[in-house]
Amino acid sequence: MPTTRLDTVLAAPVAAARRHLAERFGSVRYLPALFAQVRAASPRLFAASLALRLVGAGLPVATLWLAKLILDAIVAEHARPRATPMSLDAWLSDPHLSRLAALVAAELALAILADLIGRLSTLVDGLLGDLYSNAASLRLMRHAAALDLAQFEDSAQQDRLERARRQVTGRTSLIGQVFGQGQALVTLLSFAAGVAVYTPWLIVLIAAALIPAFLNEAHFTRAGYRLAWMRTPERRRIDYLRYLGASVESAKEVKLFGLNGYITDLYAGLADKVVADNRALAIRRAGWGGAFAALGTLAYYAAYAVIVWRTVAGGFSIGDLAFLAGAFQRLRGLIEGLLIGFTQIAGQSQYLEDLFSFFAIEPSIHSPDRPVPMPAPIRQGLTFEDVGFRYPGSEAWAVRHLSFTLAAGETLALVGENGAGKTTIVKLMTRLYDPTEGRILLDGLPLPAYDLDALRARIGAIFQDFVRFDLTAGENVAVGRIEARDDSERIGRAAVRGLADAVIARLPGGYDQPLGKRFDGGVDLSGGQWQKIALSRAYMRDAEILILDEPTAALDARAEYDVFRRFRDLSAGRAAVLISHRFSTVRMADRILVLEDGKVLEAGTHDALLARRGRYAELFELQAAGYR
Repeated sequence: MPTTRLDTVLAAPVAAARRHLAERFGSVRYLPALFAQVRAASPRLFAASLALRLVGAGLPVATLWLAKLILDAIVAEHARPRATPMSLDAWLSDPHLSRLAALVAAELALAILADLIGRLSTLVDGLLGDLYSNAASLRLMRHAAALDLAQFEDSAQQDRLERARRQVTGRTSLIGQVFGQGQALVTLLSFAAGVAVYTPWLIVLIAAALIPAFLNEAHFTRAGYRLAWMRTPERRRIDYLRYLGASVESAKEVKLFGLNGYITDLYAGLADKVVADNRALAIRRAGWGGAFAALGTLAYYAAYAVIVWRTVAGGFSIGDLAFLAGAFQRLRGLIEGLLIGFTQIAGQSQYLEDLFSFFAIEPSIHSPDRPVPMPAPIRQGLTFEDVGFRYPGSEAWAVRHLSFTLAAGETLALVGENGAGKTTIVKLMTRLYDPTEGRILLDGLPLPAYDLDALRARIGAIFQDFVRFDLTAGENVAVGRIEARDDSERIGRAAVRGLADAVIARLPGGYDQPLGKRFDGGVDLSGGQWQKIALSRAYMRDAEILILDEPTAALDARAEYDVFRRFRDLSAGRAAVLISHRFSTVRMADRILVLEDGKVLEAGTHDALLARRGRYAELFELQAAGYR
């Protein structure tokens, strides 16, 4: 028979079972880090949860002991001779019976206290879990924001991020589970101490019988984690197909091209594989688990038979029988729960590795320990010195041997066919990537010498694939300089410069109008309207270096010409980079770089390049012919 993925998954835990337990359950090393984060979320709730668990741990033993005393007292009363039935007054005045009443009242009080502590523990753990989930989500977002663009664009890292994102909220139950395990351990030790007074060797019998169930659970817990880990790419694809088949962004094309059947078939095929793997693992787990649970049941009833025999023989009282029978039943459940619970905690801790290993990823692009101050203003501009760059995992050079200068106050246009390296140059200017070879200077110093945030604060860049935020119109403009989001005058000026003021004026809510269709009350815009909103972000930034990377692709030729003419006027005195396929726009630049295969093929003004009759002139004539 062919080997299935589940067989492969199960084979690894079988081999792992032969290893040392410390190696096998090494993932529990993340528990201290988890609890440090939980405690940091709310020290008071953390301490309250521990205190409640500690008190609750002793209540089952105390309750069972009271039950033993009550039974012994009842048996003793039955043995006392009585001539006539006792009245209520006589019953209450009898010291033996009043003691019995006090025992019953004490048991009632313990029952009420146990219920109260259980409810309080659930409340505290729920509040603590919510606070931890929020804190962990914030940490995840902040850490993700600090990572390199390359780490987001790599599919393996996307899988890693997806697993980490799921663990932020998916592991909150682990907190209560570990607290519960600690509580159960204290309860077990209390019961074991009580039983050890009578028959300590029976505890060893029950524990030994339950060890196989523990190893079986550990085996399948590990298999479940490995199966989930291997499915991460498929799960991301399933989530994408679910989004694609039921989102406003894709609805038009899905309907127009009749893609619903195709998408649902893809989804069903992937989902069926996931369900089949889960079903096969669950069946095996249930079968073996049932067999080992039966072994534990046999051990319990063997111990129970010994206790009954000792009671009949006069070795134990009826109260002792009740206490021991109840204690052994609880011990069996506690030992089994602790063993299986530990494997489950170890299994869930493996998922914690997904979270904490993500936090351990360090960005390669960061600020130096002692950054040099940013020049104010920029005087010389940006200089590329023999720069080459290859994207991670690629052997091909995106750009190579680039040497040019963007002077302060100069408008530079980048021209070339798709894949020529235009956008790569912009990413290098903004330190979204660092060069593989060569260096980039700002006013004579390498870019890595400056603080990263301070550098990017001086650059305003709008890309063709800009984000359409489902925020208000004002906030969509303000993201260009989000710290100035309360400066309505600045937002208004930026909108005027980006030609978005007329668009916003027609919205029902003006600058307070939510945009997009994701939430109730949102208004969607056309592609050209969105681009004007995005352009306004560049003006909101009020940066010394402005970059427009084909952000006007959805505008007609005249609208784009008006945007860039306005851009040139408003960017006077600033360095600017224009990327556009329309030569009517490009010709406004002070200088034009013609790129081909990641290299500068030609450079000069529009007129000079036309006179040279080279590649630029050829591309210009081809486009001009399309308008004739």
